[in-house]
Amino acid sequence: MPVLPELAAVLAAASARTRPEPPGGGAALREAARGYWDRRGLRGAAGGIAAAPGAQPLLLALIGAHGGDVLMPRPCPAAWMPQARLLGRPAYHVPTPAECGGIPDPYALLETVRRVRAEGGRPKLLLLSVVDDPTATVAPPELVREACEAAVGEGLHIISDETWRDTVHRPRDTVLLSPAEMCPDDVTVIDDLSGALVPAAWPVAVARFPDTARAAVRHARTLDILTALGAQVAGPVAHAAAHALGEPDSVRDRVRRAAALQAEVAAAAHRAVLGSGALARPPQAGRHLYADLGPLRSRLADLGVTDSMELEEYLTDRLGAPAPGGHRFGDELGALRVRLGTGPLLGATPQQQTESLAAAKPLELAHVAQALDGFTAVFRALR
Repeated sequence: MPVLPELAAVLAAASARTRPEPPGGGAALREAARGYWDRRGLRGAAGGIAAAPGAQPLLLALIGAHGGDVLMPRPCPAAWMPQARLLGRPAYHVPTPAECGGIPDPYALLETVRRVRAEGGRPKLLLLSVVDDPTATVAPPELVREACEAAVGEGLHIISDETWRDTVHRPRDTVLLSPAEMCPDDVTVIDDLSGALVPAAWPVAVARFPDTARAAVRHARTLDILTALGAQVAGPVAHAAAHALGEPDSVRDRVRRAAALQAEVAAAAHRAVLGSGALARPPQAGRHLYADLGPLRSRLADLGVTDSMELEEYLTDRLGAPAPGGHRFGDELGALRVRLGTGPLLGATPQQQTESLAAAKPLELAHVAQALDGFTAVFRALR
C-alpha cells in the first residue's frame, strides 16, 4: 500500500532527529503503545513496554530473556524457528487444531510437553498468534482459552504475536480474544507495526510485558539484549510510529479500508484456489492465504513438482510474485502447501493501489480484474 500522506509528513517533520531512540524505545513511543493496548482492553504502564526496530530483533531479545526450550505451532511465521536456533535453544513444533492455525492443539501441546520433558528437555516458552501468519485465520476464543490454560498449567510463558490483529477482514463478525486477556500474568504481547499501521520499510515493533515482578526482570533482560544488539528504533521512525499508534482518524480510516479491500480480494483468490481442487481455509485476516495442493499431487508430479520447494519455484514463476512453500513455515517438505500473497492483486503501481483502496467495488477495477484472471488461470491449469 502507498504510504499514508499524513504519516509521511510526520516522518519528514522528524527527519532532523539524528539520534536513535534509547534501547526499548523512548517515553513518547512507549506511552503511545500503552494507549494503543489500553484501547484494546490490555491496560498497563508504559514502563512495561519495549520497542525495537522490527519484530525479529524484538523476538530474538524476548526468547533470549527466557530460559528453556521453545514450542510453536506448525505452521508458524517463517522467522520463529530460526530465531530459536540462532540462540541455540531447542525448539519444537506442535500441530494446530483443524479449525485454525496460529495456536497449538491443546492435547497435542500437553503431549509434546510430556515427551520433551521425558527426553530431558525444559519446555518454558510457547509462541503463538491468534491472528495468524501464514494461515490467515483467527483462532476461536474457546480454542485460545484451552491452549493457554494448557500452556500455563504446564508452567509455560506465552508470547502472543498480534501483528495482524488490526487486519481482520470482517471485525464485526469476528471475535478476537488476546491470550493476555485470559492469562494476564503469563503472556507477553508483541506487535510488528508493519502489519497494519506503518510501511514495512519503517521497521518498528513493540512488546507489552505483564505487570509482575518476574516480568520486570525479563523486561530488563530484554533491554540488555537489545542494547547488546544495537537494536534501537530510528528517531524519525519512532515519531511516526507513535503518531500511528495514537490512531488518528486518517490512520483508522486507512486500516479499515485496507482490511475491507483485502477481504474482497482474498475471498476471490480463495475461490480460485478451491476451483482448482486445492484446499484452503477461508482467509480471515492479513494479506495472504495458505493453500494445500495435496489433492493435485498427481497433476503436479506430471509437471515435475513433488515437494513444497518445487511448488514454490513453480508458482512464483507463473504468478510473477513470491509464493513461499510450506517448508518455510515449518510444514514438512513433502506437503504441497504454499502461502499466496494477495498484495500483488491490488495493483502494480501506487496509483493503482490507491484506486483499489478508494473503490466501492474493487473487483470491478480493470487492473484488479486482470490480476485475478491471471491468478485464476494459473490454478485452473492444475485441474
